[in-house]
Amino acid sequence: MEHSNHAANPLVLNLRLQRIALISLLALMLLCVLWETWLAPLRPGGTLMFMKALPLAFAVRGVARGSLYTIQWASMLILLYLMEGVVRVMSDPAGPSIALAWLEILFSSVFFIASLLYVRPAKRAAKAAKKQAAMLPSVNGSPKA
Repeated sequence: MEHSNHAANPLVLNLRLQRIALISLLALMLLCVLWETWLAPLRPGGTLMFMKALPLAFAVRGVARGSLYTIQWASMLILLYLMEGVVRVMSDPAGPSIALAWLEILFSSVFFIASLLYVRPAKRAAKAAKKQAAMLPSVNGSPKA
């Protein structure tokens, strides 16, 4: 049985999951803007509700670069959009808004799942490195506590 050396085996993250997360994030942003300005705004002529897409814009650059930090906080932010979609499916009057809410649920769920799966190998590697560091002897020869 071979033992893997973390220095020899650098962490490889799944580029496909990163792209899925990015595409679903961009799709959700576009949906938010179109929904509240043209497709089914709360009031005729649109409202400033399209601004709900703005927080998502702050994550685009980091998600596009594969930043673990950005993807982690964006996965928490996306839960607000998932929640909004669920509330609007349950409370909006029958019409196009219900279908758009289902799309919001879909895009936010896809982003959330892709981001969790993308970050998972890095989390596991960090946990293993921390465990390995705790087992190494300290400078004075006794194991770290």
